Amino acid sequence: MDALQGCVAVITGAGRGLGAAFARTLAEAGCDLVLCGRNRADLDGVADAITRNGGRPAQSVVLDLADAAGVARAVREIEAAQSRVDLVVNNGAMWLEAGPEPYDAAAVVGVVNAAITGTFLFTQGLMPLLKASARPDVVTIGSVSGLPNAALQTVSVPFYAAKRGQSALADGFRQTFAGTKIRSIAVHPPYLDDVHPGRPDWQEAARRHKGQRATTRDVVEAVLFAVTRPRHVSLDIVIDTDDGGLF
Repeated sequence: MDALQGCVAVITGAGRGLGAAFARTLAEAGCDLVLCGRNRADLDGVADAITRNGGRPAQSVVLDLADAAGVARAVREIEAAQSRVDLVVNNGAMWLEAGPEPYDAAAVVGVVNAAITGTFLFTQGLMPLLKASARPDVVTIGSVSGLPNAALQTVSVPFYAAKRGQSALADGFRQTFAGTKIRSIAVHPPYLDDVHPGRPDWQEAARRHKGQRATTRDVVEAVLFAVTRPRHVSLDIVIDTDDGGLF
């Protein structure tokens, strides 16, 4: 954790759930945070909780990954406040569960654009700030749904396809970054139970047995492990469980 002290970390989808857990944990590691998400009130709530817990003040940036113009605005706002970015956690995504009725067109477009188009444009826009870092990492939070031959389970086909594309995006970054100082790291979680730092369920997550579901803590700790490896090592991590995993 000491290795992250003073790092500038940008987190998408930071207003709730897994993104908020990333924010709390990275703040405890001493990072300066840029919290991105669609709802400013949610972002400000996470930022306030971090400062109350002794963390550094965080920058809140409204970001809708499904809106290319909004992505460009968010990048400009970050550029105006930060001289570098050390870590980007591409966690923002839109959920679309399987259902018997036809899917709304806007929902389908939003799911695909947020996972692929918006994530790519956001990362591309932050590239000058990443290049200004001595230790830049781009982390993509995918899904086991994005892996070859993964079971559809209860996710919609658009979400399933978007996550498959996001997996390709992370691999494309890896190939593009070869020979540079930037690492592309991917973590593919299964279905998760939502637990939060500072609550009893966060502590209890570490005592779960085989056969129980994974939690947000498992994903956060997988990312912390990956980004603190020596710089010559890049990881692609699949988190699998008996309940909610690959099969």
